Amino acid sequence: MLEVKDVHTYYGDSHILHGVTLTVHQGHVRAVLGRNGVGKTTLMHSIVSFVKPSKGRILVGGEEITGLSTHRIMRKGVTLVPQGRRVFKSLSVAENLTIPFLCAQEEGQAEPWGIEKVYETFPTLRAREHNRAGNLSGGEQQMLAMGRALVSGPKVLLLDEPSEGLAPIIVQQIEGVIADLAKQGLAVLLVEQNFNMALRLAGRIFVMSRGQIVHESTPEDLADNKEIKARFLGM
Repeated sequence: MLEVKDVHTYYGDSHILHGVTLTVHQGHVRAVLGRNGVGKTTLMHSIVSFVKPSKGRILVGGEEITGLSTHRIMRKGVTLVPQGRRVFKSLSVAENLTIPFLCAQEEGQAEPWGIEKVYETFPTLRAREHNRAGNLSGGEQQMLAMGRALVSGPKVLLLDEPSEGLAPIIVQQIEGVIADLAKQGLAVLLVEQNFNMALRLAGRIFVMSRGQIVHESTPEDLADNKEIKARFLGM
């Protein structure tokens, strides 16, 4: 569903991504691990064209999206849940969900999620639907950020550090939702610092260092690879 082929990305004169290649199939979770500053978020931003790759190709369902505008990439079914949630804090929960849902309908998205389906997935949001997003807890804001992404009906869901700063019980809930979304047929690309969560969710793990994929394996193989964990993950 998602193919990233030999992608190079710069910020000004700084060469951040050095030929990143990976694939995420429909109904599967793939995880990218690595220390801070190795290019994981830049990879996500390159896919959705927050920053445009200078070289390489990005395809969704076999269709090239490299360098398209971000809103056109969303139309193709790719949605990012950014690091730090970035919900609209002055708007209510319902407004945070309704605006992207209506935009998805107007843009002709094939199968946008209904808001009711988001509330079924995250019951806490239903109870908070009239609350301002800025008054929610960190876990509730993460649920809202995911719900906001889902109402556009994505085929590919990009998750950048979804467990960051959350209590273990909330992480467990988020983890369960991600697993269910993959079972429903979404292709999920997960960037995470939570090593154990990534290994439980992903069928394939990519380790990044200095803008390159330096290791690819099953989660079981990575769990047993002391050298890779020590060298590139600080474990």
